[in-house]
Amino acid sequence: MFDRYHPDNWPVSQEGLVHTLIALGGAITAALILHWVVFAILRKFTKASSSLMDDVVVAKIRSPVRWAMIGFALSIAAENDALVGNGWDVFADFVTPAVIGWVAFALVKGLAAGYERQLEAEGDEVAKRGYRTRIAILSRTARVGILIVTISLIMLNIPGVRDVGTTMLASAGLAALAVGAAAQPALKSLIAGLQMALTQPLRIGDLVKVDGQAGRVEEIRMSFVTVRTWDERVLVVPTSRFLDQSFENWSRVSEKLTGPVMLHLDPVAKIEPIREEFERFVKGHALWDGRNLALLMTEAYPESIELRLSMSADTIGDLFTLRCDVREHMLAWLSEKQPDALIRHRLEVEAANQRTKGG
Repeated sequence: MFDRYHPDNWPVSQEGLVHTLIALGGAITAALILHWVVFAILRKFTKASSSLMDDVVVAKIRSPVRWAMIGFALSIAAENDALVGNGWDVFADFVTPAVIGWVAFALVKGLAAGYERQLEAEGDEVAKRGYRTRIAILSRTARVGILIVTISLIMLNIPGVRDVGTTMLASAGLAALAVGAAAQPALKSLIAGLQMALTQPLRIGDLVKVDGQAGRVEEIRMSFVTVRTWDERVLVVPTSRFLDQSFENWSRVSEKLTGPVMLHLDPVAKIEPIREEFERFVKGHALWDGRNLALLMTEAYPESIELRLSMSADTIGDLFTLRCDVREHMLAWLSEKQPDALIRHRLEVEAANQRTKGG
């Protein structure tokens, strides 16, 4: 029963098997040695280079290139050994596109990471956000395309899948219509993501206000954008929402911003002392950037007036803190210096008493 497992009964001679193992071992060993030599040379070049990108790219592609070299060595061994060739012919159609796709995927990922590493040395924060957004969207699009092409090439080598493709081509009109209808949302998201990368109505790190919620843009994907609010909630907004409808971008050009503090006071309030105290406090505050400072009466009603106290700061976070400090200080100052300026509900007590006496 076990005679067929005896080496003398194998369809391949022992000498042929040894030759095959030597060919495989030699090919793999030569590929690993060549890989080590090539990347040792590349590491020396990257250390001597002032660019930060080449270090990242070399590190990203090192592993997939190793397997690509092994596959190339096996293909050479298959040309010189019939047994290796028979086995390699079965797997080559699947391994070759997979390894090439892996190398391309790693290369794109390495280039994106290298560009981001270089951006860290830049000083302009607004420009960095713009470049980071383009890199994220375009690299993600390229990686998705590589994955689709790689999987398609692998699947086409399966006879059953190839037959399905042939059948679909026979009815190309109906298939194109069905595929087009099914792929419409994905194509819309792809186009919206590319348009977002090119036009950049918002970028990663921008402070935006959408649907009444304000927060920082954390991610820009092909189909959605994530916005982190001040209370650490994450808003997931469709990418097309930023292209089809209006929204507020508070840091489109720079982080410098002017913001108001609104005070609703009694009409008897004395405006000039309030203005002097407001200007004195803001000019002495460490967060004021010296650009804008004004107090204006924007509305006057029979029972109240509205004052707009506007000020500016270098960043949106500094402006928010400055406005809170101004609001707190001015209310405390009014309570001490002009308590009558704070709105109270009045009752005409004297007129009511006279009417009561007259009655």
